[in-house]
Amino acid sequence: MAHFMLEITYTVPLAQIETKLAEHRAFLQAGYDQCLLLSSGPQNPRIGGIVIARASSLEAIQAFFANDPYQIANFAEYRFVEFNPVKYQPWLEEWVTGSVE
Repeated sequence: MAHFMLEITYTVPLAQIETKLAEHRAFLQAGYDQCLLLSSGPQNPRIGGIVIARASSLEAIQAFFANDPYQIANFAEYRFVEFNPVKYQPWLEEWVTGSVE
């Protein structure tokens, strides 16, 4: 399992982002339901968002986020940073090691 930090940067005014927010959050819920996502939320100041995710590969997580309503509407840019979580809270071990599917 590969792990990623995604930085989502809005490319349109926040008023436009708000029009897709409910759809975006429903999309993210699908990722939580598939155990792909660990955490997500807006940046402060609200210029985009951050997501902690896992997938079988960079291509797999990019394919998943290709269906994000923000991506479909061309409202945001995505930066995928792969990392190796060598230290984490013990309660997170099953998610990190991929034993929770």
